[in-house]
Amino acid sequence: MKRAIVLMNLGSPDSTDVKDVKRYLDEFLMDERVIDKPWLFRALLVKGIIVPFRAPKSAEAYKSIWTEKGSPLIVISEQLRHALKKEVDEPVAIAMRYGNPSPKAAFDKLVNENPDLEEVIAIPLYPHYAMSSYETAVEYAKEQHKKGGYPFKLTTIKPYYNNEDYLQALAESIKPHLEGDWDHILFSYHGVPERHIYKGDITGQHCLKVPNCCEVPSPAYEFCYRHQCYATTKLVADRLNIPKEKWSQSFQSRLGRDPWLQPYTVARFEELPKQGVKKLLVVCPAFVSDCLETLEEIAEEGKEIFLHAGGERFEMIPCLNVHPLWVNALAKWVKEYVEGKQEMVLEN
Repeated sequence: MKRAIVLMNLGSPDSTDVKDVKRYLDEFLMDERVIDKPWLFRALLVKGIIVPFRAPKSAEAYKSIWTEKGSPLIVISEQLRHALKKEVDEPVAIAMRYGNPSPKAAFDKLVNENPDLEEVIAIPLYPHYAMSSYETAVEYAKEQHKKGGYPFKLTTIKPYYNNEDYLQALAESIKPHLEGDWDHILFSYHGVPERHIYKGDITGQHCLKVPNCCEVPSPAYEFCYRHQCYATTKLVADRLNIPKEKWSQSFQSRLGRDPWLQPYTVARFEELPKQGVKKLLVVCPAFVSDCLETLEEIAEEGKEIFLHAGGERFEMIPCLNVHPLWVNALAKWVKEYVEGKQEMVLEN
């Protein structure tokens, strides 16, 4: 069977111009899986309030991390594509949930270059299941696939938050940074509103309702972002033999006033120095590619907050990006699927 691979990431504005940032934010925030409110309310909120006020600030933030080749997230995704192509026989393309290149552009390119294409393996670059990341990327790709009437089958890689290959790559990427003299390592994940957790609870009575819900086994785990984040943190900390008192977890990138998953990363940056943590390492496992939320929000703003609060040293560990073990993990999942093993795929 003639197959191809599409690596699916979040996306980025085409440039740091305010008009491009506005266009990107509008597409992103109007997604009903990101701001899950009725369309009219969402449109008034996004187009009338958030985007006009947020776009100029976001444009400045993007300027602080932009490279000569463009957006770090797009550049790294392209680097990952090249690295993976060396390890597999299948053609590889990249696609973004928001902005360019779109899934349609990726599908069109693959079909034009491979007229006999029979299947595309989509790999969402999101280790954890969340309606505002993994789910929206997969559903959008499926919509584009159906709308385009493409002749090939579309298959998707499952969330891999507890997969051995992903965990090993993540642990090895962290390990060299632990060799220094550090007081604490903070695992910071992208936050989501608590209502997203309730909506994703297929039991309707477990998530954020049962004491220690992330530690009490439940079918809800399959779609529970909070549980999956805690699972990744614990599994990686155990692999690296980090004592429990030396690590903690938080959630970043809060938007709006609704309650989001806690503790908030920005609050931890302010609290940790008061608790005796003067030398801090931060890792962001929800992202596999460095982007605005890691390079600007954590490495720049987060560092400033921590040092201002009394911290002395701050280091953000880079995302997996093109780490050899990460590339190997992706190649292994594809090869195992081609060989008939189904563990890492979902049939669409």
